[in-house]
Amino acid sequence: MNAVKKSKSAKDDPNSRVVCTNRKARHEFDVIDELDCGLVLHGSEVKSIRNNKISIEESYARVDDNEVWLIGADIAEYPQATMFNHERRRKRKLLMNRREIRKFAETAEHDGLTLVPLSVFFTNGYVKVRLGLCRGRKTHDKRERMKEQADRREMRDARRP
Repeated sequence: MNAVKKSKSAKDDPNSRVVCTNRKARHEFDVIDELDCGLVLHGSEVKSIRNNKISIEESYARVDDNEVWLIGADIAEYPQATMFNHERRRKRKLLMNRREIRKFAETAEHDGLTLVPLSVFFTNGYVKVRLGLCRGRKTHDKRERMKEQADRREMRDARRP
């Protein structure tokens, strides 16, 4: 029997997967830049995230005393944790280098941009957040973008036999 060894790729690894995406963010904001950063969590929060019990729809990041904090993320309580459970909507510290904080987060404060979490995912067993440096869209911009997407879709469908 010939045994073929398969190398583990990121797609096959159960510890590397996207848990939650903020689909509304790409509609509401223009994403200028993206950055992946770690997240400081309690054990019950990690177990709850593994069960897909997280929502980042209404959350944002803010710089406070040269630290970046994720505010408004809702991680459901883990039922088996009983008295060692966590608060659902507490502030959570994001792990970034000082140079990243200076470049990425302070740019947001000076230029009137917003730090929006775009997705939460696992990489090598660690929970990571993809932050986007975003500029808010006006209503007419949203309509214009939707019209452009519809036109692109129609042209693509017309080319198909």
